[in-house]
Amino acid sequence: MATPISTIRNLGPAMEAAFARAGIHSAEELRALGTDAAYARLLESGHRPHFIAYYVIEMGLQGRPWNDCKGTEKAALRARFDAIKAGGHDKGRSRLEAALDEIGVIARR
Repeated sequence: MATPISTIRNLGPAMEAAFARAGIHSAEELRALGTDAAYARLLESGHRPHFIAYYVIEMGLQGRPWNDCKGTEKAALRARFDAIKAGGHDKGRSRLEAALDEIGVIARR
């Protein structure tokens, strides 16, 4: 029997629904994919890029609190996140929207 994604630390019903839209239906499947591949699938399914959501997944897969991500580890995760976004999931954005996203204040479309 598949384990619900919401059993992973930090991930609740909203993320579980988002992963379901991306075709990821269990905690086992999410763990097997890993953060980067799973997050790319989220973006491909229309999920808006958001750095906090990305590192919440990473921390959850490690069994750590979401706010445990700091310093050089957070900077390294930001680089990975930016690389995933650069893979074509951020098309059609103005430079202003990209800058607002960078600081985490962009409004939803």
